[in-house]
Amino acid sequence: QVQLVESGGGLVQTGDSLRLSCVDSGSTFRSTAMAWFRQAPGKERECVAAIRWRGRNVYYADSVKGRFTVSGNSGKNTVDLRMNSLKPEDTAVYFCAAATGSPIVSSLPSAWTYDKWGRGTQVTVSS
Repeated sequence: QVQLVESGGGLVQTGDSLRLSCVDSGSTFRSTAMAWFRQAPGKERECVAAIRWRGRNVYYADSVKGRFTVSGNSGKNTVDLRMNSLKPEDTAVYFCAAATGSPIVSSLPSAWTYDKWGRGTQVTVSS
């Protein structure tokens, strides 16, 4: 049963901005961390940004540092991803994920840290 729902994807041009949002439609769990992953055709799923609520620790992939900003609300299980200066290589399906365990900071980029996933939203950046 899908509980995380992403929105905000679309088709934009190089240099444009987008804001992705993820909401918990069920509110039956308490998240300890949330993240955004992306997967481009033929490539592995990668974590682009994550936030652990305790300590407000954040993680960014090197490829998005300085361009993407993750934020959210732990009580509502929501997480946003503000994406600026978008590039064609940012084109991918973006997935929201939530953890309910006790992740350590170094585990934030790992997919196995998260046990709840959304279905994804497509982001396409044209050159």
